[in-house]
Amino acid sequence: MAEVVLRPMTAADADRVLTIYQAGLDGGQASFETVAPTWAAFDAGRLPAHRLVAVDEAGTVLGWVAVSPTSTRPVYAGVVEHSVYVDPAAQGRGVARLLLDGLIASTEAAGIWTIQSAVFPENTASLTLHSRAGFRVVGVRERVARHHGRWRDVTLLERRSPVVD
Repeated sequence: MAEVVLRPMTAADADRVLTIYQAGLDGGQASFETVAPTWAAFDAGRLPAHRLVAVDEAGTVLGWVAVSPTSTRPVYAGVVEHSVYVDPAAQGRGVARLLLDGLIASTEAAGIWTIQSAVFPENTASLTLHSRAGFRVVGVRERVARHHGRWRDVTLLERRSPVVD
């Protein structure tokens, strides 16, 4: 695999990030959402300090990871929900793991103690990725919402930092 590195996401990455996001949504296993948001909405909903992109040697964005706060209440300041998306052409090359590892380092350095996510049970690749990155299953929300006309469950995952006290 050509060298892939992480760097902070910037507004200049907007088109590529949203294209990758939409490709994930089009696959039907990534989210209840069906249409990627505008950049303004994406930007407003995610914490600026924990947005990373994986780029190849040519500078092409191959994937991204970002977090949203789970609550505005101060007691939950150390808990975030993350999303990780990889261009379909770059899947299976370790890009998502690189992004998750970078996110974990970024959030732990900032004192965040829990990263959580909800994944469709059918998305076994994502569940395996998260397990290998130290996430654990904390439950399943059954028939939580309709997606493309059918009820879907989500598996709730979390990673508790072993270094943030």
